[in-house]
Amino acid sequence: MYPGQYIQVKGGYYSTRVKAMSVRIQANCCSPQVESDEAHFWLNGYVNKQNCRIWSEANPKVYVETPLHPEKLTVWCALWAGGIIGPYFFKNDEGHNVTVNGDRYRTMVTNFSIPELNNHDVQELWFQQDCGTCHTARATIDLLKDTFGDRQISRFGPVNWPPRPCDLTPLDYFLCGYLKSLVYADKPQTLDHLEDNIRRVFADIRPQMLEKVIENWTSRLDYIRASRGSHMPEIIFKM
Repeated sequence: MYPGQYIQVKGGYYSTRVKAMSVRIQANCCSPQVESDEAHFWLNGYVNKQNCRIWSEANPKVYVETPLHPEKLTVWCALWAGGIIGPYFFKNDEGHNVTVNGDRYRTMVTNFSIPELNNHDVQELWFQQDCGTCHTARATIDLLKDTFGDRQISRFGPVNWPPRPCDLTPLDYFLCGYLKSLVYADKPQTLDHLEDNIRRVFADIRPQMLEKVIENWTSRLDYIRASRGSHMPEIIFKM
């Protein structure tokens, strides 16, 4: 058991959400935007992502039950209107599955994500990442700035990103749940089997599905700006 992750609502929190959304709406009119993140997929069927977040002015002291030392995969991907970048599985030099840290994240950015994005020949691309420590380290921000300049949406980046905005990123409110509903269907017994399932489900995602995801995402941006940063009152995503 560990304490449920809650977001303390402090002064300026809602204004940060509004500012970030306003920038993204303006950018979305002119340039494509990439949403990126990673998640842990445990062999026992548990997915560690932004599915349990509580916004409150005080700690509600909610506890969430999780497995102690399970086998898992750490997977990064990015989503944009043009398709899916990834999945990328974090592994060490021996090919063993590992979790993400700053060095591994920057290696992935240099050797995988940027070359993949360059293959699409997209100009003036905006890049979004969440508030993980490996994402917001100065070395990471500087690395991303070499490619994206001021078109970064990240904590400590040119455009600040509010903490744990799981109602605003398609990877949180859509993709992780969609993957979980399929990759565990045949109850994989090994990490290799689970990895194969994840790759297969990613490969089967069709452009028409991504169009609906981006349409819904745009509606969410409009809602957040109009409501001055309020959280989504209900799930508005429909397939």
